[in-house]
Amino acid sequence: MGGRIARGFGWVGAAQIVLQLTRTVGAIIVARLLAPEQYGLAMLALVFASLVLVFSDLAFGAALVQRKEISEDDRSTAFWVTVGSGTLFTVLGVALSGAIAALYGEPEVAGLLALLSASFIITALGSTHQSLLLREMAFKRTEILGLAGAFVGTVGAVVLAVMGVGAYAIIGQQLLTAFITTALLWRASKWRPHFRFSRASLRDLGGFSGFLVGHRLLYYLHQNADRFIIGRFLGVGALGSYAIAYNVMLQPVAKIAMPVQRVLAPAFARMQDEPERIAAAWARAARLVAMLAVPSLTGMIIVAPDFVPVVLGERWNDSIPVIQLIAWVGMLQAVQGINVDILMARDKTNQIFAYSVGFTIAHTVAFLIGVQWGIIGVAACYAISSTLVEPVLTWLTARALGVSPWHFVKSVLGVFQAAAVMGIVALATRLALVDAGVSPLLRLLIVGVVGAVVFGLLCLWRIPEIRRDIQSLTGKWRPVRVGAPAVAEP
Repeated sequence: MGGRIARGFGWVGAAQIVLQLTRTVGAIIVARLLAPEQYGLAMLALVFASLVLVFSDLAFGAALVQRKEISEDDRSTAFWVTVGSGTLFTVLGVALSGAIAALYGEPEVAGLLALLSASFIITALGSTHQSLLLREMAFKRTEILGLAGAFVGTVGAVVLAVMGVGAYAIIGQQLLTAFITTALLWRASKWRPHFRFSRASLRDLGGFSGFLVGHRLLYYLHQNADRFIIGRFLGVGALGSYAIAYNVMLQPVAKIAMPVQRVLAPAFARMQDEPERIAAAWARAARLVAMLAVPSLTGMIIVAPDFVPVVLGERWNDSIPVIQLIAWVGMLQAVQGINVDILMARDKTNQIFAYSVGFTIAHTVAFLIGVQWGIIGVAACYAISSTLVEPVLTWLTARALGVSPWHFVKSVLGVFQAAAVMGIVALATRLALVDAGVSPLLRLLIVGVVGAVVFGLLCLWRIPEIRRDIQSLTGKWRPVRVGAPAVAEP
């Protein structure tokens, strides 16, 4: 298990670095080619389209990974349920595209959504195969396949944007990514669905996945409520500025946690009866994610006034304060990334659902209050509500493992301290460069280098245990018990 986890981190981590670089570069190129209004139109279509992630497999894939043993009836039943769900949502997407466009007050959204709906059935066809590969901890194959699909989709988006198709460039990216990824999953997996459907399997898998589907639906509502509210009350131009900030901050950061989640989710499932081992792995994983997310987002808060005009273009300057506010949300969400996987492994999906009800209500109320002050108000209220709500998930996870929440706090406290000092030094450096009349591009480069050096030195002082964590990724991963010396200082 230790060797498979270490190798998994290596493959998933490397693939995600390449994947996020590809997507980020592609997103920047597309953003420079599209107007905020065009970008906003595509985001309106994606608000509904992201609903497919909730119902794409009705969480049966997660159940296949979590169960200690599965049968052919389980696999085939999960596949046919998933395909049925994908087909239904493809039909609904096309049928409701006009009504959804009318709700937004943007007729152009209808064509975008109708075309994008084809991705629902395409994604559903490969969902079960992906879950089975993850269950086998075949991380090399799953990551290479996902990377290939994303690369083709990103290249396609850039080509379409250059051709001048506007918002359809982003829709084309989604379709290409889904098609290539699904085709490669079928090629990589030896399993093929049988014409079998078991009510017993449906009840067993559904008993686990029911609360999880509810959680995903609520998370979808929370994740898209801000976009819907902004698009409805402030217009597609404002939504474009908000969405680019969201995509620059939260999407890449969410992917930082993904390698850890992909590797540890099946590992946690196999350790589900050993909470102390999971708690030890939790501390290490949270610290590793924080090491990547917290300093990078802290740095973005400082350099956003230079980053946006230099990288995205001056037409996106309205997104600068939104990026700075959303960065804090990104930090909180990144370090909480694996908590839901731990609760799933411990078969606490009912607690996941209960928490989801609370955070969805809290965030939606925050968005409705914040929209009175435009996109900056929405981002500010989102940051406040996240600060109040996210710690609850930490408490639930700690309780499920029988440890104190302080176990988690100690694991990431040094990272936040080092990032705070780095932020102060970076801010002072940038202000000095502004006074000296240094160009924005050169300021961006200098502040980035200074921040990286300062944070690295601070890590040697405040986070000495990070060396052990890095060693765990080179093949020496040994999740130990909470009371053992190796995790006395998580």
